[in-house]
Amino acid sequence: MKTLQVDSLQVRIHPTQADMATDVAREAKQILVDALEHQPTASVIFAAANSQIQSLHALVQLGGIDWSRVVMFHMDEYLGIDALHRASFRRFLRERVEERLKPRAFHYIEGEAMEPLTECDRYTHLLRAQPIDLCLLGIGENGHLAFNDPPVAHFTDPHDVKLVKLDDACRQQQVGEGHFLNLAVVPQYAFTLSIPALCSAKRMLCIVPERRKATAVKAALLGPIETACPASFLRKQAHCTLFLDAESASGIE
Repeated sequence: MKTLQVDSLQVRIHPTQADMATDVAREAKQILVDALEHQPTASVIFAAANSQIQSLHALVQLGGIDWSRVVMFHMDEYLGIDALHRASFRRFLRERVEERLKPRAFHYIEGEAMEPLTECDRYTHLLRAQPIDLCLLGIGENGHLAFNDPPVAHFTDPHDVKLVKLDDACRQQQVGEGHFLNLAVVPQYAFTLSIPALCSAKRMLCIVPERRKATAVKAALLGPIETACPASFLRKQAHCTLFLDAESASGIE
């Protein structure tokens, strides 16, 4: 493993995605175990994306965490799709996390809510009911964090949860990852936690494998800190660690 620091951001580069996933799982476990030693419950925000699959599997397999004391959230969901849809982030996390770990609670964003703005308020209240101990997130091919694409990203966003129009590059990524058949059927709008809401977690572990993320990683670490690459804001987060594999780090090495 190679380590470096870019501004306030700690970066760990592993030779393989499997090595990276093991390191993420061990770090996440320690954060949660430490939190549960000092408080009755812990809380986690999860990302739902292909880039997270190996790390989530490693965390589930690791053991040693009292998941019955952990409250879980997720950071985004498409507007207008239900929890059984093949691309639903609720389905992704229910099958890979909730059903396997049986947490104290998993609070989901209701993508098919009849009143989307009311749903934003409901989820905001749930998030604010307790401090967030850990946020597990990734970086999109266009540099987004959650669904904070460049056109809608704000580093001082006053909202915790909002409804946004998705950038075409973001929508195309969902097709490329196999979640939708073509761009025409990808929803144009989605719910997302804002960048300040994500960064309010006590610890952040950002998990970014694969060569297709190399351009975004390079922009985030070597470019200006600006909303053209929302992930560049992580360089101001001393409580964040960025995990890369050799492929995603290829643009900076």
